Amino acid sequence: MGKLMRLELFNFKSYRGHHTLLFGDSYFTSIIGPNGSGKSNSMDAISFVLGIKSSHLRSSNLRDLVYRGRVLRTSRINNDGSATQLAGEDGAESGSATQASQSERADPKTAWVMAVFEDDAGEEQLWKRSITSQATSEYRINDRVVTAQQYNEALEAENILIKARNFLVFQGDVEAIASQSPKDLTRLIEQISGSLEYKADYERLKEASEQAAENQTFNLNRRRGINSEIKQYQEQKREADSYEKKAEERDQAIVTHILWKLFHFQRVMDESTTEIQQHQDELKELRRGLKKYEARLEEAKKSQAKAKREVTTVERAIASQQKEIDQQKNGLVPIDEKIAITSRRLKDFAEKVAEIDKEEASQSSTVKKLNKDLAVVEKAQARWEGEWEKTAQQEGRELTASDLQEYKTLREQVNARASADQTRVDALARQLKTDEETVNNLKSKRDAAQWQSQKLDEEIQEMANRKLTLEHQVQSASDEIDGKKKELNVLASERQRTAQMHTELEEKLQAVLRELLEADDGRRQSEREIRMKETIATLKRIYPGVRGRVGELCKPKQKKYSEAVSTVLGRHFDSVVVDTEKTAKDCIQYLRDQRAGQATFIPLDTIQVKGISSNLKGMHPGMRMAIDTIEYEHALERAMSYACGNAMVCDDLSIAKYLCYEKGVEAKAVTLDGTVIHKGGLMTGGRGPGQSNAKRWEDSEIEGFRRMRDKYLAELGALPKENRRGMAEETLQGELTGLEQRLRYGREELKGLARNLDGKTKEADFARRQLAEADGKHDEHGRALQRLRDELAGFQAAVSEVEDEVFRPFCQRLAFRDIRDYEAQQGSRQQEAAQARLQFTTQKSRLESQLSFETQRLQTTRARIARLHERSAHDQQLLADLHAERAEIERTLASLTTDLDVLRAQLGEQLEKQAKRAERVADRRREVQKRSKEVESRLKLVASLEADVQRNAAGRYALWRKCKLEEIELPLAEGSAGLDAIPVNEGLHADPDAMDVDEDEDGGRTDDPAADYGVQVDFDALDAELKEHADEQVDDELQEKIATLAAELDKMAPNMRALERLEGVENRLRGTEKDFEAARKAAKKCKDDFQAVKEKRFELFHRAFTHISDQIGPVYKDLTKSAQLPLGGQAYLDMEDSDEPYLDGIKYHAMPPMKRFRDMEHLSGGEKTIAALALLFAVHSYQPSPFFVLDEVDAALDNANVARIANYIRDHAGPGMQFIVISLKTGLFQNSEALVGIYRDQTANSSEALTLDLRKYR
Repeated sequence: MGKLMRLELFNFKSYRGHHTLLFGDSYFTSIIGPNGSGKSNSMDAISFVLGIKSSHLRSSNLRDLVYRGRVLRTSRINNDGSATQLAGEDGAESGSATQASQSERADPKTAWVMAVFEDDAGEEQLWKRSITSQATSEYRINDRVVTAQQYNEALEAENILIKARNFLVFQGDVEAIASQSPKDLTRLIEQISGSLEYKADYERLKEASEQAAENQTFNLNRRRGINSEIKQYQEQKREADSYEKKAEERDQAIVTHILWKLFHFQRVMDESTTEIQQHQDELKELRRGLKKYEARLEEAKKSQAKAKREVTTVERAIASQQKEIDQQKNGLVPIDEKIAITSRRLKDFAEKVAEIDKEEASQSSTVKKLNKDLAVVEKAQARWEGEWEKTAQQEGRELTASDLQEYKTLREQVNARASADQTRVDALARQLKTDEETVNNLKSKRDAAQWQSQKLDEEIQEMANRKLTLEHQVQSASDEIDGKKKELNVLASERQRTAQMHTELEEKLQAVLRELLEADDGRRQSEREIRMKETIATLKRIYPGVRGRVGELCKPKQKKYSEAVSTVLGRHFDSVVVDTEKTAKDCIQYLRDQRAGQATFIPLDTIQVKGISSNLKGMHPGMRMAIDTIEYEHALERAMSYACGNAMVCDDLSIAKYLCYEKGVEAKAVTLDGTVIHKGGLMTGGRGPGQSNAKRWEDSEIEGFRRMRDKYLAELGALPKENRRGMAEETLQGELTGLEQRLRYGREELKGLARNLDGKTKEADFARRQLAEADGKHDEHGRALQRLRDELAGFQAAVSEVEDEVFRPFCQRLAFRDIRDYEAQQGSRQQEAAQARLQFTTQKSRLESQLSFETQRLQTTRARIARLHERSAHDQQLLADLHAERAEIERTLASLTTDLDVLRAQLGEQLEKQAKRAERVADRRREVQKRSKEVESRLKLVASLEADVQRNAAGRYALWRKCKLEEIELPLAEGSAGLDAIPVNEGLHADPDAMDVDEDEDGGRTDDPAADYGVQVDFDALDAELKEHADEQVDDELQEKIATLAAELDKMAPNMRALERLEGVENRLRGTEKDFEAARKAAKKCKDDFQAVKEKRFELFHRAFTHISDQIGPVYKDLTKSAQLPLGGQAYLDMEDSDEPYLDGIKYHAMPPMKRFRDMEHLSGGEKTIAALALLFAVHSYQPSPFFVLDEVDAALDNANVARIANYIRDHAGPGMQFIVISLKTGLFQNSEALVGIYRDQTANSSEALTLDLRKYR
């Protein structure tokens, strides 16, 4: 393989003019230089000349790659070789320099880079890429202009793959490769291997192959479906021919059956008409005899009614008399209660008077004591005044006359010097005395108000206690009234309950009697069925989501399926269908609350339904799925599928056995007669007609009604007779009236006490307000008195100072401390006298206040006693009046009781007379009933015969109408009207279930139940044996023959249009065959084309992956081993999809020496770089290019790893593998064979290069 000899640049990026980067014969060349010198631009130059797009060269367009020289010497060089202008020290000089630079140079418009490559033959090839003035690329090979494609082909001829770019590692690519995803690694290998070129064809052919296969499958299914239709229509054509023949036999059997029934209908009608006429004649005689006995009965009834009226008159008189006695007795109760209440009130009055008399005596004693105390105080004050005057006369003077004269002189001096202060002291002293008296008076008022407030509080408490006692008495009376009312209500309720029970039993008895009368109609429903229907109707009304029972929501499509469907549904027949599970839970809760029985619910939203096996359908012509034999609404399909399941309905037992035992079908099979073969093979026998069971049920029901009738009659007889209110109820009413009156009196007294209590409370509030007011005034005057004392003390001090100065010699001579000491001895007695007088005044004021209050209280108490005496006299008069009224009522009661005894004796005589007349009426009624029964028995016979005529006439009309509607041809006699004369929309003149119509006087009917509409049937074609026998066995045989033929017809179920449809299907088959063959060929071709592209893509990818996978381990081991770790690390590639690896990711795993396995993202920066370089070297080893350019791949490595990279490159550099490394690490470039130094020439404002061969220095 060749090598890159040199690189020539012209005006490319930071290289101004022509520059040469010489690599020579070195296989390990390092490009070095300081930051900003432009060494990375050399990497861009190599990439540019090899055809890399400008977007990968740190520029947006080609024009950015052309050298731009508008850079001053004062500019700063950036890392990428560009310049930034700096501000000059002198603005003028900078400006002039800029203008000079612009005038001296112009920007170049073009640039080029040329790579000189020496091939294996030793010949040089010149690869040149230029940027024209139009900012477009121009490619030249050996100075010959070529296209970009030719340029790339020439590079690929030297194994330089531009698309793969496996020979260029840009700055930052190592980190990107280390952190790339498995999908990105897959894409890298696809680019290296060339399998990426087949991706578009692979996806297009894969989609086309899948579409063709789908089209082939579609046409194949179409062909199979048409073949199935052809077989089906051929079978249907054979069934249609057989069906027509069977239909004729069935129609003839139907005509025979109808003729047989019409013949016997006519025979019964003729015989019954004759018997009816005989009974009508006998009825005329019986009715004439009955009228005679009915007249005698009417006469006896009139006599009995007269006796009843007489009894009623006496009973009314007795009731009136009894009512008046009751009223009088009721009148006694309130009078007795009033007497008792008045007596108790008199007693209470006496007790209150005695209590208040005690209070009056106590209050009188208090008043007397207070008067006595006041007199004692006044006497003591007079005695003290006399003693004080006598003492003052005895201790009058202690000083001599000269001393007193001197004292007066000195006092005059003092008065002259301190006259103003002394005047003020005298005025304040007088004011002080007045205020002290005022404060003492206020204190006396406060004490009196406080004592009065306490007394009022005691009275209020006493009245409150009395109120509580009255409230308790009122509550007790109220409770007693409630108890009496409850007892009265119990008695009244018992009477009402007895009457209600009597009414209910009468109603039940009437209902039972009606049931017994209707027991013969033959159309009754069971009690459980009626209750269930009522319950379902109630649930529908309460919950809108209730649909109804399964048996009501579906019906058989044909009558013959009825028994089978009933058997299939089984326990689900009465299940209730609801919309949601919540509705089902609400219904169940309602049934529990109402105790309405149990029911099974099928919720449509949550019921789990198993799909019907499609293999079961069409297994036999005589078999239908149970779900297909019923009609129902589409919304109920889930419920019906759940109820029916996979059950099958078979025409007969042999078909069911064939399916279950021979075919081994695991599904329940039910025949038309109700025979069941279960999944496990167990067989349940068929059902009979069930008439005997129904009869036994009917008899037991009638017997039950009879027992209920006897039970209700016995309960009616056991009930007590309804009478007037008893004495207990009347007594309770009287006691209740008295209690209510006592309660009323108590409440009135309670109201009066409440009013008094309210008045006392107001008085107490007023007294408390007075007390508060007195306290306030006392405190206010006390504070004013203290202020006055303070002021007096100030002035007194000033006067005292003058006195001390004037009286000092006087006091020293007489041995007084000061003049005030002398005056105190003389004035203390005056002060003691004033204090004693104040005490006497205070005591007198207090006693007078208490005496006033007690006197007023005593007057109030005496007034209360007078009022109580008045009320007691009034109640005594009332009590006397009540005793007189009670005596009058007792006399009236005695008179009324005597009259009542007389009326009761008259009632006994009238009742005896009435009983005799009632016996006579009963005898005559029995005679009438006896003859009425004879008439009724004959009428029943006539009604029975007429019912037979009507029933047979209805049957004959139904057959005629059926023949007309179904167009059945009957043989008619000559001259007969046609079946067109039979009305279709009108009923018969007589209906067996209609009400009886009125009869004429002769007992005959007014209508003709045997109207024939002019139709006369010819019975000659009917066999004589059929005419003789009319039992049900013959009918069953004829119907069985019809049913057999109909069943055979139903089994056949032919398609009458099978022939014409068969021809259409055969034509469609021929067209489908052509489409299928074309689709098969197209699918095969698409599959082959896709498989070829798939194999080619897989081969290319797998070849590259195998090579890189084999190389990655040794390369990583070489890069990581050392003297201490001679084995190095481990690295390998792992496919996620071995069948089509290019569709999924490829994981790269690297495990540094002496470290456990970790994901790539958990490795350190240096470990990631080593792993990425190992991958790059391994990828480059597949279809290696002649040279390998690395741009600062050692930036993240430490010195040890840099040394390993340098050793690896040095060991592998040689012919066929040229390394060009851009690096700043000494450990790397010092091991290279040659150095290309890049530096910045500030004078030329350009990057410059020089080459140094290091091999000369080793």
